[in-house]
Amino acid sequence: MPRNRETKPTGPQTERAVLVAVEAKKRGEQLWGLQDTLAELDYLTRSAGAEVVATVSQRADRITPTYVGKGKLEELQGVLEEQRPDVVICDDELTPTQQRNLEAALQIKVIDRTALILDVFGRHARTREGQMQVELAQHQYLLPRLIGQWSHLERLGGGIGTRGPGETQLETDRRIIRRRIQKIESELDSVRQRRSQYLERRRRSATPMATLVGYTNAGKSTLFNALCNAGVPAEDQLFNTLDPVTRRLHLPDGSELLLSDTVGFIQKLSPTVVAAFRATLAELSEADLLLHIIDITHPKAPEQAEVVEQTLNDLDLGGKPRLLVINKMDLLTNDPADVESFDQIDLTAIAGADSPAVNGRVFISAAKGWNLPALLDTIRNQVVEAVPISSATAV
Repeated sequence: MPRNRETKPTGPQTERAVLVAVEAKKRGEQLWGLQDTLAELDYLTRSAGAEVVATVSQRADRITPTYVGKGKLEELQGVLEEQRPDVVICDDELTPTQQRNLEAALQIKVIDRTALILDVFGRHARTREGQMQVELAQHQYLLPRLIGQWSHLERLGGGIGTRGPGETQLETDRRIIRRRIQKIESELDSVRQRRSQYLERRRRSATPMATLVGYTNAGKSTLFNALCNAGVPAEDQLFNTLDPVTRRLHLPDGSELLLSDTVGFIQKLSPTVVAAFRATLAELSEADLLLHIIDITHPKAPEQAEVVEQTLNDLDLGGKPRLLVINKMDLLTNDPADVESFDQIDLTAIAGADSPAVNGRVFISAAKGWNLPALLDTIRNQVVEAVPISSATAV
């Protein structure tokens, strides 16, 4: 009889992660509390396919060269010995020195929030442009951190045979990455030129354009599908939509406009990441109207709206006309008739609600299709003031 053989899985194993967050007093007043930002980091980690086995947090006067203080570092070492994770994920963007110091102290892979976001981006980039933008951001993030990749050579000690190879390899890697960055930037320039030509054709067609914006997972893609039957993925995941998608939207009076769905925003988004996705976010600058989708059921809805407003300001789009679309009303009422005249929500805490650029608000449920005709009427009334509505020509 054949002997029983032990079978071992050959697929990739789920990484086990320990999350670490620090709330520093010297940063001033923060929009997000420590537990809120840890909860979002947990969500990001699971979106990246890892399992969270423990969390460690600290309130401190300042961020240290090892990110956490000495006592908290010892506590973290104890957690690692107990849980045996594969990676430590920090809630802020670490400096290269902080990352090296932590890895030296913990003897484990350490990544930060930016690296985690880029990993999630990489999972959801479907077009060539999106993939190039993710790769560019990853290389720009990695370049100043390359020296940490060769820290193992330091353990060889001094003497013959150990002077030079590490530095030589490091400089070789830097040159390779710089050349790759230059190549990607050149390719993206070509993409931007084609996109500019496409946007110019759209402008000449005099077809109004609207773009969905909002915090990630606010329901933008669900609304996009409901309005345009676009069939884009709309799952309960962060950054599920990375590449911009544009579809024709037929309005009740028979006219048309172009509606685009774009990547969602998130707190603590690195300027490097924002800069890398400026080509994708060009859809925002070309829009006649921004539809700011807000998940009104989220406990941090005001803070999420503030992040969106801040990001729009960073992109010089703070004055762009926009409409607040208050989503997920089906989670607050069982009666669709209530949505049209809902007056139980105080929107004064929602960032931008009183901005001169905000031209009204509409309460909807994208998942149930509630009040979408009223939304379409409002969109038409908004864009007709900026661009004469007409039957669109092909673009």
